[in-house]
Amino acid sequence: MAGSRREAVVAGAGIGGLTAALCLAQAGWSVAVHERSPVLEEFGAGLQLSPNATRILDRLGVVENLGGLALEPEALVVRRARDGGELARMALGPAALKRWRARYLVAHRGDLLRALLDRVALQPAIALTLDSAVRGFAKGPDGRLRIGMKRGPLSLETAADLLVGADGLRSAVRERLGLGGPKDLVFTGAVAWRALIDATRLPAALRRPDTNLWLGPRAHLVHYPLRGGAVVNAVLVVEDRRRDALDDDGWNNPGDPAVIGFEVSNWARPAAELIAAADDWRGWPLFDRPAAPHWSAGAVTLLGDAAHPMAPFLAQGAAQSIEDAAALAHCLLANDDIPTALGAYERARAPRAGRVQSEARRQAGFYHVRGAVALVRDMGLRLMGPDRLAARYDWLYGA
Repeated sequence: MAGSRREAVVAGAGIGGLTAALCLAQAGWSVAVHERSPVLEEFGAGLQLSPNATRILDRLGVVENLGGLALEPEALVVRRARDGGELARMALGPAALKRWRARYLVAHRGDLLRALLDRVALQPAIALTLDSAVRGFAKGPDGRLRIGMKRGPLSLETAADLLVGADGLRSAVRERLGLGGPKDLVFTGAVAWRALIDATRLPAALRRPDTNLWLGPRAHLVHYPLRGGAVVNAVLVVEDRRRDALDDDGWNNPGDPAVIGFEVSNWARPAAELIAAADDWRGWPLFDRPAAPHWSAGAVTLLGDAAHPMAPFLAQGAAQSIEDAAALAHCLLANDDIPTALGAYERARAPRAGRVQSEARRQAGFYHVRGAVALVRDMGLRLMGPDRLAARYDWLYGA
């Protein structure tokens, strides 16, 4: 053991895993982060970092590291897809900071990962190893965990006081805990198509510093500028049962721009222009899984998608893994006994994460309705007004 520090192994160097490493290091732990990929790729696209996430990232110095790469939208604007009519507008920017005591930001996933890695590099208590995956674990005769690793072609073993499975939807740690593996995943029937568009290819109205949400039948579109306005991030989520045409494991399924454009052929012209301006679309099949009866056993626990995968309809996947990381470190700081601390962590996080999961699933139906139900939805949004709309997010952003 390094000095008086207890030692943790974190499986996964994504947003949740790196945030957990930083939070644990702040709480006095030595942390070894093991990432199964041989390189940390900038896959994915934009992320919405709501105030419940940025207040934690700010304490860790990560928001400062993002610098000008993160953008603070002025408003959330909700539009009807068929004619572009504005249904609702919720002020963000200074209004978000005042209401929820933290900023609402958007950033590229790769930029956020780099900002996290920059903070990790400043922490001597954290070591990051790539091409290294957790394969199994057991309690050793000294009471510590013996953790089997696969590092490149080598099989190795390490010891630690704590193992955190932050290894995503197809978590090996979750499977070893007996909480289900890949066969338990359920395809939601929707595919998220993502693209980054050169802002110079778009008219000024589509480059405004807003988060835009277009609601259509069986589909919705989100777009906002990134990287100082140099690019616009677009995500088109479409109900599509043809999952077999896509690779289940990954974000990088290529899409035909003409086919994707057909999905919005009956939408208002600005939405169609945005879709047409993207050269490269990447598809991401959306999966869910049944809730686990528990997340922890002994000195092993789960975090982020490994514990509670999030449908993207509340833009909370990254934010909830960040919340997990902070809560885990807090509980370990408050309890010397690790199983007791992990029990407290689970009790603190499971109800909230479960509510976010449920609300995100419900939001999918709200976004994609059609016909008379869509008319009622649109009328309700118009009558709600900005203050009542913001109040609907107080439970989530104000935590």
